[in-house]
Amino acid sequence: MSKIEEFIAESKLNELLHKNEAEKQKNTVIWVLAIIGAVAAVAAIAYAVYRFFTPDYLEDFEDDFDDDFDDYFDEDDQV
Repeated sequence: MSKIEEFIAESKLNELLHKNEAEKQKNTVIWVLAIIGAVAAVAAIAYAVYRFFTPDYLEDFEDDFDDDFDDYFDEDDQV
């Protein structure tokens, strides 16, 4: 009977050890995903701040172009 009891105790111990290893792997994956998410969030915020503070030179160019274009035509030529 003692051999059977030893076998059962050993199998329970193995189950507990494998359960702890699985939890460690799960925690590692969660930490890695959390770090990747944090880096992506910081990058998105930095890009948004950059886009907000960078002047839009194209708007100024288009406004100047429209003014020059109007000088070549008379008001009668426009439809």
